[in-house]
Amino acid sequence: MAVLAVIPARLGATRLPRKPLRLLGGEPLVVRVHQRVEALQVADRVVVATDHPDIAAVCAAHGIPAVMTRADHPSGTDRVAEVAARPEFSAWPIILNVQGDEPFVSREALEGAVGLVANGRAPIGTAAVPVAVSAQQRADVVKVVCTESGRALYFSRAPIPFLRDAMDAPILAPLVRQHVGVYAYTRDALHQWVTLAPHPLERVERLEQLRPLAHDIPIGVAHVPFAEGGIDTEDDLRHANRRWSELTLPVAP
Repeated sequence: MAVLAVIPARLGATRLPRKPLRLLGGEPLVVRVHQRVEALQVADRVVVATDHPDIAAVCAAHGIPAVMTRADHPSGTDRVAEVAARPEFSAWPIILNVQGDEPFVSREALEGAVGLVANGRAPIGTAAVPVAVSAQQRADVVKVVCTESGRALYFSRAPIPFLRDAMDAPILAPLVRQHVGVYAYTRDALHQWVTLAPHPLERVERLEQLRPLAHDIPIGVAHVPFAEGGIDTEDDLRHANRRWSELTLPVAP
């Protein structure tokens, strides 16, 4: 089944101003993310969805297809849905949402999310990785627990499931995963997601994926071994540039 990858890129990030245009390895971040998704060859077409002409201009200068969207979208999912609803993209049965700050997104995460939808196992697919015990208490680490069939039971910023007795820690470890923020959707599931009103669970946790889950739209979760985080802060960007340099240094003969 053909896959359309959409990279939402919003200019107005607060923690890292003008984030999509900040440089990673000498090129704007949005360019690097597009290059990464193209190189992985999970999607048949890759486009950028943006709210600002500066991002569109950078994309045009690099030969990257970009679509201008409304500026008032509350989330990247809404921006992706606007692009998917355009007549020129109406033939794509699977939509893949890759966040615009994920230049090191893994093939396993993208293939895992897409595979769940393409195989009919769930109308929405995402991915998760093992989470260190030390990170389970952190609110910025989104946790997910799943059914035996691999569908999400719940996502939370809290440590879930609750460990009542310390002696059960070995049981807990394999039950919890860290959510990786990539999504694949059927066209209908994406439309349903963005037309539903925000759910109280979503508002309390500040996690938009709780909206479809609370409305009985299944989310399949692909378990993958490793995934790098996105770029949210100046420290993240410095780390990413160091990593980029390590990856691109010439190998000594």
